[in-house]
Amino acid sequence: MSPGQQSGLRDQLARGISQLGLALGEVQVQTLLGYLALLTKWNQVYNLTAVRAPADMVARHLLDSLSVSPYVHGERLLDVGTGAGLPGMVLAVARPELHCVLLDSSRKKTRFCIQAAAELGLANVEVVRARLEEHRPARRYTTLVVRALRRPKDWLEPFRRLSAPDARVLAMMGTNAQLQTEGVARRRECAKVIPLSVPGLRAQRHLLVLDMACMGERRD
Repeated sequence: MSPGQQSGLRDQLARGISQLGLALGEVQVQTLLGYLALLTKWNQVYNLTAVRAPADMVARHLLDSLSVSPYVHGERLLDVGTGAGLPGMVLAVARPELHCVLLDSSRKKTRFCIQAAAELGLANVEVVRARLEEHRPARRYTTLVVRALRRPKDWLEPFRRLSAPDARVLAMMGTNAQLQTEGVARRRECAKVIPLSVPGLRAQRHLLVLDMACMGERRD
């Protein structure tokens, strides 16, 4: 990648961060670009994401992940089905006070996440290779985030077991988020669907926010 391309990606990322209303320092911006470089390199061999162009990755991976940062609650975050570390790795850079656990059952994807966290010096990232149903953390989570899972009913019960008393679930969804939430929360006030404006993305994005305390008793 040429210096001109690197400068262009940095400007695109910094502009998007500003449009999202976030305040990230230069070290954080450079760390995110370092993550992008690692993802681009590994993707050539391991096919971690269908997005190939680094400029597209800035919008569809980095800025999309950062768009949920204002809704993160507490100090322990679980990223379910993290894949290549999205959004958990990005949120760990943006929110260094968070302890971010990246959960995935794929060996190649968790291997990448472990290597990326080590090279980027992210001491607040923990990578776990396991299925959601198998995960048994020592402490429960205050925020659980999931990206691109179609049926919330499939993960609602496992999330109850992993949730702290005041936990919040953030489910990143597309245009039909309202339809996907039907039947998830018996009380309307337990669930909110928030439209997200992600710089560089034409497709509409939504965030489903579930208040787990409102949802009822946790099942251990």
